[in-house]
Amino acid sequence: MNPIVTVQDAVTAFADFMEPTDAELDAIEREMPAILADVDLLDALIITLDRTSSELDARRIRRARRRVLAERRELANRTPGATGGAA
Repeated sequence: MNPIVTVQDAVTAFADFMEPTDAELDAIEREMPAILADVDLLDALIITLDRTSSELDARRIRRARRRVLAERRELANRTPGATGGAA
């Protein structure tokens, strides 16, 4: 008889004690503007995948990149003890 270990792992992976803590949820909330800026940049890039990009597309991508950089800068300035660099 073979033990079904993978089923046990799948069941306990979503146990109550595995929920994110309040500190983790707060960190996600602080990072949400940067996450949304990244999503907007990806959307702008995806739009240009199946066609030749126009000047409007180029502006949209530049604007999205500037927003990403601004949000990351704001996040780094807001985060106490931030040392810079990628997480």
